[in-house]
Amino acid sequence: MAKRKLKTNRSAAKRFKITASGRFKRKKAGMRHFMRRKKQSVKRNLRTRGYVDKTNAKFVANLLPYA
Repeated sequence: MAKRKLKTNRSAAKRFKITASGRFKRKKAGMRHFMRRKKQSVKRNLRTRGYVDKTNAKFVANLLPYA
C-alpha cells in the first residue's frame, strides 16, 4: 500500500521561500499601514527580507513538506 501524500499548507507556501542553504525567507511585518509616522530608515529596513528563526524553522518545514 502506498504512503499517503502530504498536503502543503497553502498559506505558508505563499509566505515563505526556501533558500539554497535550507533557510526560510520571510517578509517583515509592519509595512501595511501607519507609514507616515515611521522613519525612512525603518521603512527601508522593513523592505529587506528576513529569515525564519531556527526555533521556528522546524514548524515551517512541517507546513511545507516538499520545500
